[in-house]
Amino acid sequence: MREIDRKRILVTGGAGFLGSHLCERLLGQGHDVLCVDNFFTGAKRNVEHLIGHPRFELMRHDVTFPLYVEVDEIYNLACPASPVHYQHDPVQTTKTSVHGAINMLGLAKRLRARILQASTSEVYGDPQVHPQAESYWGHVNPIGLRSCYDEGKRCAETLFFDYHRQHRLPIKVARIFNTYGPRMHPNDGRVVSNFIVQALRGEPLTVYGEGSQTRSFCYVDDLVDGLIRLMESREDFTGPVNLGNPGEFTILELARKVIELTGSSSEIAYRPLPSDDPTQRRPVIDLARSELGWEPRIALAQGLPATVAYFEKLLGIVSSD
Repeated sequence: MREIDRKRILVTGGAGFLGSHLCERLLGQGHDVLCVDNFFTGAKRNVEHLIGHPRFELMRHDVTFPLYVEVDEIYNLACPASPVHYQHDPVQTTKTSVHGAINMLGLAKRLRARILQASTSEVYGDPQVHPQAESYWGHVNPIGLRSCYDEGKRCAETLFFDYHRQHRLPIKVARIFNTYGPRMHPNDGRVVSNFIVQALRGEPLTVYGEGSQTRSFCYVDDLVDGLIRLMESREDFTGPVNLGNPGEFTILELARKVIELTGSSSEIAYRPLPSDDPTQRRPVIDLARSELGWEPRIALAQGLPATVAYFEKLLGIVSSD
């Protein structure tokens, strides 16, 4: 990369699952990367292979406090993203989404830097429209157990668009659907990591309700590609844009795939459905296709084995292959 084309890019939540893959990809493109994380859910092991890289810098910082740095672009990924973690300290989760957005938008405003918000499909809540397009306003319980995350992210989107309208700030908003892959936290409570860890340990796979609720699973490499394409898209395209895989599976289908793939003797244990758990989740990605030329390329059958291999190594389990 020519020096004139190199950017200094801030990634908040950069030591998390998604953030670490994004940092890696941006470094591979030749940019300077400032990775900021308070390590509440992120882990140094996710970026330890990047430490010592001449264009990588790691900073411990909580985005609920202002940050004074000089950068060209900002990817705001900082926020606990799994129910186990965001419900552990719901007040802090809301503060991270709202105060974090205010602080990062303030930084972007000062620098006139382009800024991308990692929003979520949870802004659609338990949807009454299926599949979900960006035009759908959502069906969210504002006082439920998940509202610290759902409403926090909705408020962050509001702030982004108000900064865009009021201050002409160049913004990008991505609504991320269920993403999986290596470096997921083993105890994050997300269904893919839950099932894989339980299967590898020979424990029953916990399925809530009858397992008929659906999710769409996007492999992390595809998702990171979408985020970068969105950041690099034309100035007047703000989003929000759905980024996810439109392939839809029931939770029970996923459980059986994981048991088959791991060769586990685990059985399925059914538990009551948690409060406000969405029954359906599938993105309409027409906007991402037309504006970004993006669509996922890695099917669940391809992505799951790489994810299982990561957890086998993490848990010290020797594969039977």
